[in-house]
Amino acid sequence: MRIDVLTLFPSMFVGPLDESIVKRARAAGLLDLQIHNLRDYTHDRHKTVDDRPFGGGPGMLLKPEPVFEAVESLAGAATRVVLLSPAGRPFNQAAARDLVQREHLLLVSGSYEGFDERIREQLADDDLSIGDYVLTNGALPAMVIIDAVTRLIPGVLGDDDSSRDESFSAGLLEYPQYTRPAEFRGMPVPEVLLSGDHAQIAQWRADQARVRTWQRRPDLMKSLEAAAADGAKIPARRRKNI
Repeated sequence: MRIDVLTLFPSMFVGPLDESIVKRARAAGLLDLQIHNLRDYTHDRHKTVDDRPFGGGPGMLLKPEPVFEAVESLAGAATRVVLLSPAGRPFNQAAARDLVQREHLLLVSGSYEGFDERIREQLADDDLSIGDYVLTNGALPAMVIIDAVTRLIPGVLGDDDSSRDESFSAGLLEYPQYTRPAEFRGMPVPEVLLSGDHAQIAQWRADQARVRTWQRRPDLMKSLEAAAADGAKIPARRRKNI
């Protein structure tokens, strides 16, 4: 898989993407990751990438000229262009699973007060936000998305079941897990996990995942229940074709 990042702060990516899972994916040739400086696509002596918004208001906006030139230079027929901004739709595990199916991603990091709207209208295939808060620029969101997507590339984790069993993979938070010793400071591991009965263990884990999700993220449970209710309303003959 290929991922290109367009940013004003390429040095921010040095370090975080040279460690751990992302480093292994790059070394194994499973991920081709390239970072590009937006200022390299300017043509004036000051390498200007921003200007004041029409109509007034605080801050500066990213100009369309360098972004259009960069995207047109880096993108191909198979590229999905993704803007990173607080105004984007929420990034979640479902979005990560969608992105990993793409052959090539081009992540465009926002800065200052955001993008000239023509960039969003004409260049972007998607617009993502990693949370309901404002960051200094889109470099950190780009790193988060790269990490989440890279984990889903087949072969990166070694055991592909690892990514299927993690939190959010089934819409739920992950169940509690334990390792040796079986008892620590008077705190025992649940007996079912020591029983060797795989069916009971699977049931316990499913139950615990639901309990934990209800306690910590009731919004996820409500979404799952709503989706299940909507599915039940569709006649079985139609559901087979969905």
